[in-house]
Amino acid sequence: MRLLRRGWAWALDYAYVGFWQVRGFLLRGYATRQLSGNKAPVILLPGIYEPWQFLHPVASHLHGAGHPVHAVTALGYNRGSVPAMAELVARYLRERNLTDVILLAHSKGGLIGKYVMTLPDSAPRVRQLIAVNSPFSGSVYAMFALLPSLRAFSPRNRTLNALRANLAVNSRITSIYGTFDPHIPGGSELVGATNVQLDVMGHFRILGDDGLLDAIDAAIAGHVPDPVD
Repeated sequence: MRLLRRGWAWALDYAYVGFWQVRGFLLRGYATRQLSGNKAPVILLPGIYEPWQFLHPVASHLHGAGHPVHAVTALGYNRGSVPAMAELVARYLRERNLTDVILLAHSKGGLIGKYVMTLPDSAPRVRQLIAVNSPFSGSVYAMFALLPSLRAFSPRNRTLNALRANLAVNSRITSIYGTFDPHIPGGSELVGATNVQLDVMGHFRILGDDGLLDAIDAAIAGHVPDPVD
């Protein structure tokens, strides 16, 4: 029964990603439409092979709550290395002089977000990172991937290991994940972070779950700034 439930969850997961990939391609939308708002700015960090439109349900929710929502369109389908993508995000923050920023990430986006939080210029600009189903400890499946862009998620990857060893920013990270992630068998729990598990299965489908929106709202409302030295 457990295998059957997980198999069905996997099928629903790919149906979800298929729908949003097609929707994102056909209905591109404009990244500037959600820049209004008087609350903390939100930067969208999608996962690998995901356009920014993939985070539309979360983006619409946060914009409706009063947050300006920024899409870093230079990321494209997010196929570059984590350091390279993080530099694009850091440049975006500098060019627009954004501060008190909330990074909202899915999957690989969480690694990019944490990398941004380690860069000298962009780190002070970031309030917090909210990461959904991010492979902070990698995925054993990545070791067998043919594409270098996927092998980068191997637990043996140098960049990933350096990020995992850096615990300084973890207190400003909220890691949200489900009960079963077919792409990250080791889970997304992060030492020193606020870890939130939702009763939902799948790597992608969690993005359309109402419980995720509640968890994101709670993470934003409950953020306590680091003490000033």
